[in-house]
Amino acid sequence: MRVTLAPPRKQRRKKLMASAKGYRGTRKHSIRLATQAILKAGTYAYRDRRNKKRLFRANWITKINAALSTADVKYSVFINGLKKSNIEIDRKILSQLAVKEPEIFNQIVAKVR
Repeated sequence: MRVTLAPPRKQRRKKLMASAKGYRGTRKHSIRLATQAILKAGTYAYRDRRNKKRLFRANWITKINAALSTADVKYSVFINGLKKSNIEIDRKILSQLAVKEPEIFNQIVAKVR
């Protein structure tokens, strides 16, 4: 008896084309181009899940630095002062304080000095 791979192949391609939904041009119709596009998209997604963390941290540092410029304190001196005075607040919280609660942030800066 001859065994065909028709049902599994059809399911595999259906799943592939569902993943390529929303792509532009032939990438959403052609199996070969859709496969390539999905592999490339997965590579970008994997890479950018890591890059996202870098970008957020850089954004927090920029916000803290902007708030420190009004107090005439350098960022590196401020972070070093935080470590020396055993204040354990991460950059995310510091940036939120700098934007939303500037008076509390200024109290922290005064304590670090």
